[in-house]
Amino acid sequence: MTVRIGINPLTWTNDDLPALGADTSLETCLSEGKLAGYSGFELGQKFPRQAEILGPILDAHGLVLVSGWYSSLLLERSVEDEIAALQDHLNLLKQLGSTVMVYCEVSRCIHGDLDTPVSKRPKMTEAEWPEFLTRINKVGEYLQSQGVALAYHHHMGTVIETEDDIDRLMAGTSEAVGLLLDSGHLTFAGGDVVAVATRHAQRIKHVHCKDVRKAVLEDSKNRNLSFLNSVLNGTFTVPGDGFIDYPAVFAVLKAHNYSGWLVVEAEQDPAVAHPLTYAKLGHANLSRLCADAGIDVDA
Repeated sequence: MTVRIGINPLTWTNDDLPALGADTSLETCLSEGKLAGYSGFELGQKFPRQAEILGPILDAHGLVLVSGWYSSLLLERSVEDEIAALQDHLNLLKQLGSTVMVYCEVSRCIHGDLDTPVSKRPKMTEAEWPEFLTRINKVGEYLQSQGVALAYHHHMGTVIETEDDIDRLMAGTSEAVGLLLDSGHLTFAGGDVVAVATRHAQRIKHVHCKDVRKAVLEDSKNRNLSFLNSVLNGTFTVPGDGFIDYPAVFAVLKAHNYSGWLVVEAEQDPAVAHPLTYAKLGHANLSRLCADAGIDVDA
């Protein structure tokens, strides 16, 4: 098995709260990411969405496109409409060589609302679940036919957030619906990262690596903060800088021969958490964790 180590531009600029890192240029993100040792980037708000423009920019930095977030509305529209809506994003990924789509259902989501406590997140009704599972399975099959894997991103403030939500999604869909394992979001939601990784190892198509500061998480929950205020509070950090048992997570990935990207995605306030410092720390920690687990890293 071989993995590659990438990063999300959230370390420098935040898509959900654009004021964070608003003055930081794409050039700074890419040059510092490369300096920190990363092989590729996921998309962010400052990235051009035309392959003929973005491709040469990434090439100039010796970077590749890892993947990019897609906001699905399958609870609100048909499979056909969803497939039509994702075409531009799909084509960009395909043209730049990405083989996985970060996919998240955002109907009624509240993770981008600064004033809504994350405890008020939306939940599907019992009547909605079967139709949603049918629809997302069909989208997954379509993406599979296009050579791109659907990697479902369970996310705080959305309809698929908890360990039980993930289990139900995996149980109700085929191999065409893959899993994006996000250690930070699952821990925030009260889930067991190692247990989920073990149960669904064969479905993991992508991994987001962020850690959690335990005391800060407890404070955020005690104060019933919104997701964004939890971020501003300092809940998340880079892997190896919190209390998640990453050696155990990596042991599961090794045991099941995970081959794909490990992506540092640690939302913090860049004015408080110096981006280059944390980017370097995240890369060094992931490299060490891979070495300790016997996982080869392709530079």
